[in-house]
Order: sequence, then structure tokens, then C-alpha cells
Amino acid sequence: MQKQKTLVVLALLGAMSAVSQPMFAQAAAQSQPAASSTADASLDQDVKLLRADVQASKKQITAENLTLTADQATKFWPIYDQYAAEVAKIGDERVQLIKDYAASYDTMTNAQANSFIKRAGAIDQQFTTVRLKYVPMFEKVISAKQVAQWYQIDRRLDLLINLQLAGNIPVVDTGN
Repeated sequence: MQKQKTLVVLALLGAMSAVSQPMFAQAAAQSQPAASSTADASLDQDVKLLRADVQASKKQITAENLTLTADQATKFWPIYDQYAAEVAKIGDERVQLIKDYAASYDTMTNAQANSFIKRAGAIDQQFTTVRLKYVPMFEKVISAKQVAQWYQIDRRLDLLINLQLAGNIPVVDTGN
């Protein structure tokens, strides 16, 4: 079972890597506007599919690691789905930030860099706020220890995603 969990995480990370790298290749190519809208549509579709896979994998990993009785599960999973939908909206903001960063990577101004810092910080804060918002909701249907376990699992998965993104998004070039 541990091997299966590891494979799911590795597949998740590999899929994210495959999508995030071409994003910056596209940004560099955007200085040549030919077929830009087609590339954008293709990228958006790839991101949509990837995010669906990530959400399904997160739910699967959570289910494999959080032991719930049948009664707890019937109460927990609808709340989890509500949580996942709310987090997905924040994820939309993160995707847009990455796309904006990629599009302006070669021509970034100091004002844009400052805006990216503020937007990234706000997005990080939103993820934390939403996760904490759901703690008392989950505590109504499962034990505090189980909620703590869910919190750890969810946070670790988000850290893995952030680590993968960080490894594939180049740092700001200060040479221009």
C-alpha cells in the first residue's frame, strides 16, 4: 500500500512537471504572436486536465491515509468536496499568477515584480485561511485527531505541489 501511495505522489509530481515546463517555453515564444491563441487554449486545457488529476489524486491519498468509519465517511466527504471546490478557486488564482509571470518573464518591470510578490503572498494566505476555516466543520463529524491528520495530509500535499512548481518556475532574472 505504501508503494501505491508513493507511485501516486510521483505520478502527480511528474504530471505537474510535464505541464509547467512548456508554460515558460510558451512565454518566450509569445514575443512571436503566431498561433498564440491556439497555444493558450491548449495550455488552458492541459492545466484543466492536470488540475482534475491533482484533485482526484489528493482525494485518493487522503482517503488512503485517513481511516474513517462508514458513518464518518458519509459526513466527511461532502465537506471535503466543498473544501476542495473552494481551494480550486484559489488554485485558479495561482494558475493565473503563473501564467501572468510566464507572459512577462522577459519584460518584467519592478512594478510587476512587486505585484507578483503581493499576489503570491495573498494566494498562500488564502490557502491557509480556507484550510483553517474547515477545521471546525470537520471536527463536527470526525475526531480532532482525525482532523489533525487530514490537515497534515492536505498541507503536505500542497507543499509537494508548491515544491514541484518552484522547481519548474525560474526565479526572476535581475539582469535586465
